Amino acid sequence: MKLSVDIRKKLNGFDYHVKFETNTNALGILGSSGSGKSMTLRFIAGLEIPDSGRIVLNDRVLFDSVKKINLPVGKRKIGLLFQNYALFPNMTVEENIGFGINSSMKEEKSRKTAELIKIFHLHSLGNRYPSQLSGGQQQRVALARALATEPEILMLDEPFSALDEHLRKNMLEQLLESLKDYNGQIIFVTHNMEEAYRASDSFVLLDKGKVDAIGNKEQIFSSPPTLNAARLAGYRNISSVEYVGEQEFRAHDWGISLRTEKKEGSDQGHLILRSNDISETSDTAGENVFKCHPEFVRESPFSITVYLSFDGHDENRELMEWELPKDRWAKIKKTSSPLYIKIHKEKLGYIGS
Repeated sequence: MKLSVDIRKKLNGFDYHVKFETNTNALGILGSSGSGKSMTLRFIAGLEIPDSGRIVLNDRVLFDSVKKINLPVGKRKIGLLFQNYALFPNMTVEENIGFGINSSMKEEKSRKTAELIKIFHLHSLGNRYPSQLSGGQQQRVALARALATEPEILMLDEPFSALDEHLRKNMLEQLLESLKDYNGQIIFVTHNMEEAYRASDSFVLLDKGKVDAIGNKEQIFSSPPTLNAARLAGYRNISSVEYVGEQEFRAHDWGISLRTEKKEGSDQGHLILRSNDISETSDTAGENVFKCHPEFVRESPFSITVYLSFDGHDENRELMEWELPKDRWAKIKKTSSPLYIKIHKEKLGYIGS
């Protein structure tokens, strides 16, 4: 399966230009709100028309502004699952699924509908209406209807955006289980890196209608190439830096100097650090060891985030975020005064200008 996209559109607020190619089984498209994620799906599906460019799916040209090609939605062989599933409220489960089957033969349509009902474990729900279904059941019906068209590519537009964290994880597991036998390509749009990582093989990251980064998920997650990619990948500590020399950087936002594995840099770069890649230490004179001061803490169900300042800190500098288990922080509060932390140089990432 191969998808090639190179399209432009003048939109309110920015000029949209997205270009990428993918032949992976599952692609994650990530970005903040308004970055162009959902619009990209709508262009591919044919629900919106670009000003210019070209879209090719498995050697079939779906759109070409030069050659005046613009295949209608029904001929693109694309399934699109919307955020709210968009089920027809006045149709039963069976009728919703059958709606997507392109067959004039009643027996063939019934056979395919029954097959999809079996695959998605909807046996006892065929005569129910969407309002009588749970969220998970509605999702399975919407998937069955999307796959009824036998699409070459299935696109999911933030299917869990309205759910709380617990339900999101459960629904994602159900989704992945439902799609395990699907042989086409999947595009999963989200602003949640964890969801994208679990559901995708590679990423396209968008920022203000442009491709900010593209690559396999491990590469982007562990070594994000841009600040936008770092933020999406969960790096919460980011500081502008100046290269001092001998693998040492001055982090302006934190007011400290750090040794790294990076041998050179510039005064336009940034250091990035995950909030859980910090440890307390009793070695007060070691490399990248700093005396620090907890300014305040934020509590979540299973962890604590401590906001740290360093000696010589002023109010214009950023606090460093340190996330750790609650029980560990409880012990540190009792035994560590003053507090020293160690930042391991192999955990520090560098993003150039």
